Amino acid sequence: MSEVLEFHLAPERLDEGAPEEQAAFGMFTIRANGLSLTEGLDHFIHALRPGPLVSGYHAAEWFAWNWWRLLHEPYRPGSAAWGAAHRLPAIGAGYVWPNVEIRSDGRRAVIIAQPSSRPDAKPFRFMGSPVPWLGPCSMLETALDAFVTSIVARLRERNVAGTNLDRLWAEVGAERRNPEIARRRRLEALMGLDPDDATDPLLAGLLADATTLGAEGVEEIAADATNGEPMRAADFLEMAKNARLRAYRPDAARLSAAALNAARKEELAWKQGKHAAVRLRQQEGFGDAPIRTQRLLEMLGATGEPEAAAPTSLSFLLDRGKQDAAIILRSPHATGQRFDLARLLGDQLLFGRDAPLLPATRAYTFRQKAQRRFAAELLSPFEVVEPMLDEDFSEDSIERVASHFDVSTRTITTLLVNNGRLDREALADVA
Repeated sequence: MSEVLEFHLAPERLDEGAPEEQAAFGMFTIRANGLSLTEGLDHFIHALRPGPLVSGYHAAEWFAWNWWRLLHEPYRPGSAAWGAAHRLPAIGAGYVWPNVEIRSDGRRAVIIAQPSSRPDAKPFRFMGSPVPWLGPCSMLETALDAFVTSIVARLRERNVAGTNLDRLWAEVGAERRNPEIARRRRLEALMGLDPDDATDPLLAGLLADATTLGAEGVEEIAADATNGEPMRAADFLEMAKNARLRAYRPDAARLSAAALNAARKEELAWKQGKHAAVRLRQQEGFGDAPIRTQRLLEMLGATGEPEAAAPTSLSFLLDRGKQDAAIILRSPHATGQRFDLARLLGDQLLFGRDAPLLPATRAYTFRQKAQRRFAAELLSPFEVVEPMLDEDFSEDSIERVASHFDVSTRTITTLLVNNGRLDREALADVA
């Protein structure tokens, strides 16, 4: 995994098509630290090429249109709408595009290059890359910026002006320079919407909710809105009003400044979550033992008993003033409630000590991914789970270990997948 990234178009001649298509025709490549993510077999010349012959105009136009979503929309498994904005074959326009997918969690981006789905694919069969590119979103932004700018410059060299790309790129530039508009575009992207797809009242309401929920909290809630509108501040306040599980936040567990800084220096979400969980277990003297639910509550500064599932798609801790907070849990199952309590604890340690809202959602943002790994490692540390399984990954063995730590079988299976002991397909068989 490397951080050097370049999108490039080497000029080739095209004698037909629209002026902008001819002006920006060439061999399209994506390179990461010297490795090609676009290499394949060109059947016309019966040889390998670093990339296909396409019109870079269409790629640049697609990048400009999906700019905010490419950089800010989290991964949404199984979503065709997500794929249309993050998978290069969606560019279309009659060309064969690399089987490349661009994902972002808001901090880090990954570019995954898969081989062509058919071994006899023609006229260009992509080889894919066993190593994805992984780096900060800022580097992806710089690479895309440079590519689109180069295509616009090429149009100017060929005296092609007034294109749809010119209009789109000028709009994106103006939006990036205006903090207020940029924030609106980020919210739309987090919700999986194209520019101007969200209504003005909805965006105005979400921006106003930041007063109660915090700007970061609103963005996390927006990222969870896969269907319909996101929850609003009034919804959170109403649910918190009658919560029986409460927390006094000054009593919550803390990591030392050195331990917290070390965790936050990790660039990947899962590493941040695991690092913080390991240090907290060491600090609290848990050793290899399971953590009781009452001890979880104590580390959150909470009193009361977890109650039946709330009518919501997420769990959250909401500060009601004077450090008095309400905790709402979405799961009706004890293991699910324990997992979300651990997620909220990790969120408070890593991201939201003073934030009014701590949300544990279904989204794949950096913050939510770090929470999940923290909870899994805190409740069932892999270094203890692995020897307990002793290479027996059967359903009975996983259930035995899950019962010991009072977590779901999915938690143990996910740990095994994330640590390369099981294929990711194993998760499809876990309810």
